Amino acid sequence: MPTYPRGPRLLKGAIVIVNDVGLAPQTIALQYNPETVKRSLQPQTAGGDEGQRSQMVRYVSAPVETIELEVFLDAIDALEGNNAAALNTGIYPQLSLLETLVYPASLQVQQNDQLLAMGMLELMPLAAPLTLFVWGPHRVIPVRLTSLSVSEEMFDPNLNPIQATLSLSMRALSYSDLAPNTKGYHLFMAYQQTKEALASQGRSTGQNTQIGINSNQL
Repeated sequence: MPTYPRGPRLLKGAIVIVNDVGLAPQTIALQYNPETVKRSLQPQTAGGDEGQRSQMVRYVSAPVETIELEVFLDAIDALEGNNAAALNTGIYPQLSLLETLVYPASLQVQQNDQLLAMGMLELMPLAAPLTLFVWGPHRVIPVRLTSLSVSEEMFDPNLNPIQATLSLSMRALSYSDLAPNTKGYHLFMAYQQTKEALASQGRSTGQNTQIGINSNQL
């Protein structure tokens, strides 16, 4: 992707891993910002069913929001600059960093297997760290990665990938999914409150728009 020296400085989209053990968050900055971010919101409501005219439509939880985007990785510029890491492994490190988002840590798996073999631990799912999708200052969203597909498109002589496109699907985790005493709960609450603040600006800028509704109808 071209970079224009006189253009505005763009923020990088990122995925941030927040650990609960006091470690610093791990930031995965996207090499290139995708041109498209696809989002869908599915309202979670009850009532108002056909044939039940007296029932009011009520919210039962936050909407289910899904986010889809494509991430492009490219080592060609680094190879032309004789970057040692790119020459040795291409984009394997960047690919691995994103792919480990869907794996439990191997050390944690081995420790639990050892405890299980000693009869000290019942088999249970391993907890995933809090993952955030950061897309500018107004969108810091707790998410769960639901799908990751990788298309490796070019390779060096050692078959290290040097170009790839990754398709990511994520589901936002709302206060309906998270306990009130968790970081993710408060981050999603801040995300919704930011939406509400921006919505109030939208109402003020559109207050003179004629929409053909008589106030007596409301």
